Amino acid sequence: MAEKLESLKDLKKASAKVEAVSSEVAVARKPKKDKLGRSYATGKRKDAVARVWIKPGKGNITINDKSIDQYFARPVLKMIINQPFEVANRVNEFDVVCTVKGGGLSGQAGAIKHGISKALNDFEPELRAVLKKAGFLTRDDRTVERKKYGRAKARRSYQFSKR
Repeated sequence: MAEKLESLKDLKKASAKVEAVSSEVAVARKPKKDKLGRSYATGKRKDAVARVWIKPGKGNITINDKSIDQYFARPVLKMIINQPFEVANRVNEFDVVCTVKGGGLSGQAGAIKHGISKALNDFEPELRAVLKKAGFLTRDDRTVERKKYGRAKARRSYQFSKR
């Protein structure tokens, strides 16, 4: 039966007990791995969706059955994809296999980064604080604004003609 709270001290003691129990529950996260020792996550950015599997390895990254060098020519996009590993100090420790659809190259790189971050969080739950602080676990929900009628684009007007 629940104890009776008659003063602020009783309330403080009860809330301290609840906080102690909730902090124990938060620490007890378990890794999520399949039979092959991989972790899976879905990453999204703009219109791109990436399905990402990570497993311990030598740091090979395969995107749509191509190496990262073949798929992304620009070094900036490769840097974006490797950011979660650098923040977590896990460079060249995991092999990544992913399929990505939709959007352009920049959106696809962002989706892969989001998926890698979520998969790392599932593989090693103790990395959550580092990845969360860097903002990699949050989906970037910015998308292209829709075109409005009577306008050339979303906000651009047609050229005004006085005569």
